[in-house]
Amino acid sequence: MAGSSFGHLFRITTFGESHGGAVGVVIDGVTPGLELSEADIQKELDRRKPGQNFITTPRQETDEVHIMSGVFEGKTTGTPILLILYNKDARPSAYDDIKDKFRPGHADFTYLKKYGIRDYRGSGRASGRETAGRVAAGAVAKKLLARRGVQIIAYTTRAAGIACTTFDESVIEQNPLRACDLKAAKAMEERLRQLQEEQDSAGGIVECRVRGLPAG
Repeated sequence: MAGSSFGHLFRITTFGESHGGAVGVVIDGVTPGLELSEADIQKELDRRKPGQNFITTPRQETDEVHIMSGVFEGKTTGTPILLILYNKDARPSAYDDIKDKFRPGHADFTYLKKYGIRDYRGSGRASGRETAGRVAAGAVAKKLLARRGVQIIAYTTRAAGIACTTFDESVIEQNPLRACDLKAAKAMEERLRQLQEEQDSAGGIVECRVRGLPAG
């Protein structure tokens, strides 16, 4: 299928299914000599992992990353880096009753029409679980860019119709929505709890800032 590989100089290929044995990523193009540890990657994965609060999926995954290749004695070797996360809360049998049904709002029908096959176990590749590999790769890219003085931050500016009116970078990690305005974050959280009780959903806006990137 298309959409599993990205990049040119820094290339990644994610793998694995939502309720398969594992998910992960292969990264190629990382220069040798970059100091890299599992802790560097784990920090970013911990920010993403499910089961943290009421706005995330209740699925319980440790998302513990394992560096299988491309790093020796704490430094990259310049060869492909394989990062793997074993699924601890995979429950494929939970989807047996819908294996012949299409779920509204999911990629079940479109996936089958496009590829002629579908993995009904949580949509297989067409699942939020696939993003774990992207986050792991992003952690490596973040370290590479930091060596050149490039910093990247992202945060929520709007959710459930409530917008941030101020920007305070220090509060981003202090609220579950990672909003840049603590007052707005509390209002967003209250509104989302209401929507959850109503079994409804809402959209939002995420903003990303890149600092130190050379012009051109």
